[in-house]
Amino acid sequence: MDARDARDARADAIASGNEHGEAVHPARQLRATGIGAVAVLLWASLALFTTLTGRIPPFQLTAMAFTVGGIVGLPRAVRGGGLARGLPGGAWALGIGGLFGYHFFYFLALRNAPAVDAGLIAYLWPLLIVVCSALLPGERLRWWHTAGAVLGLGGTFLLVTGGQGVHLRSEYLLGYAAAAVCALVWSAYSVANRRYPHVSTDMVAFFCLATAALAAACHLLFETTVRPDGRQWLAVLALGLGPVGGAFYVWDHGTKHGDLRLLGTFSYFAPLLSTALLVATGRADASWPVAAAGALIAGGAMLASADALRSARRPG
Repeated sequence: MDARDARDARADAIASGNEHGEAVHPARQLRATGIGAVAVLLWASLALFTTLTGRIPPFQLTAMAFTVGGIVGLPRAVRGGGLARGLPGGAWALGIGGLFGYHFFYFLALRNAPAVDAGLIAYLWPLLIVVCSALLPGERLRWWHTAGAVLGLGGTFLLVTGGQGVHLRSEYLLGYAAAAVCALVWSAYSVANRRYPHVSTDMVAFFCLATAALAAACHLLFETTVRPDGRQWLAVLALGLGPVGGAFYVWDHGTKHGDLRLLGTFSYFAPLLSTALLVATGRADASWPVAAAGALIAGGAMLASADALRSARRPG
């Protein structure tokens, strides 16, 4: 192997999440992708648990849930010794900027645009992850990866709009812009996280606590505090253990060591599963757009993951 081949092999290994330049078996990468996909399952419960929190303001809710999420991972992070002190500044900026930045711009979008419009624009991030993953060393974007992500986006559009379509209006431009920034922030965080495969996932605990502190500051500036009752505290605890806390640990591992193209495509299952959960609990009605969206999202995921599954099954 000459010097150029060695550089290419190292680039492929780094793109697969191995900073030491060692070959990574496709099955191992697929396993990391599966771990990252657990975040999608957890995010599916976001809408249900959020409805159970009642009228708690969004920044207050974010501060409370991320505090729970940070505390859960803090013991492991502290046992890791001086990992936080030795963390690169770029990793701190990326982790805090990704977690807090996404939620800040998402809430700003919801304040300045209809929820359906803002949500659809914000949910461009899975498609952006798939497309931007091609910028990483050793990654190649095939037509079926993009096609699978586009099918997922189409299914999400159908699911959120109920087949009625959307009508963008000029007076909501600030909200639309904030939603677009929201999508850019989360996709950029997810792709750029690949640059720090050596940073332990335990450090997400510190990112969660920093995000909670920033959200608390925004709450004090912009919102009126609501005192939760017993049921609301349980919902906040569930959020912190799941979609607004625990999910970011598995997402961190998946984006560092898994297949970003598959993670982006699988992310479209979150709104579908969320709607199914609301239907199952009697908080939403079943309809044909839900079934059609399910077919589009599942078809897109199968299309995008076909080559990865074949590679993982190959011997050696």
